[in-house]
Amino acid sequence: MRAPPPEDDDAHFDLKDFLPYLLNIAGEVTSSGFQTSYKTQYGMTRTEWRVLFHLGRYGAMTARDICARARTHKTKVSRAVSALERLRFLRRQKDLDDRRFETLCLTPEGYKAYKALCGKAGEFDREVSAQFTAEENAILRRCLRQLADLP
Repeated sequence: MRAPPPEDDDAHFDLKDFLPYLLNIAGEVTSSGFQTSYKTQYGMTRTEWRVLFHLGRYGAMTARDICARARTHKTKVSRAVSALERLRFLRRQKDLDDRRFETLCLTPEGYKAYKALCGKAGEFDREVSAQFTAEENAILRRCLRQLADLP
C-alpha cells in the first residue's frame, strides 16, 4: 500500500526545519555527549546529574523546588533523589514545621562529585561552543534562554 501524496500545504513543511524538532535533536546530541562524564564515572542518569547540579549550585531545597527549577516530573526527581542517597551524595532532612516535606542537601562526597562534574561540564561546553563564533554563541545562548524562559 502506498502512502498518499502530500497535500500542497504539507509539501512546504520539512521536519528537519521544524524548530521543536531541531531543539530536541540538538539537545539529545549534546546531552548524550556529556552523558559519558556522569554515567561512566558515577553511574548517574541525566536526572540524577540535574538534581546533583541544582543542589550543588543553589544549596539545600525540597524535591518540589528541584522539579520547578529543572522542569522535571516529580517521579523522575524522586527516583533520582533515592539513587543519589544510595550513592551517599545527598541526605534528607525532615522539615520541622511540616513533616510532609524534606530538605535535600549534598553530602561532602556529593559536593565533591558536583565540583568535578562542573569542571567537566565547562570543558564540554567549550568543545561544543568551539564550532561557533563568539557572536554566534552569544546569540544562540540568548535565544535559547528566551525560549526556555530563563533569566
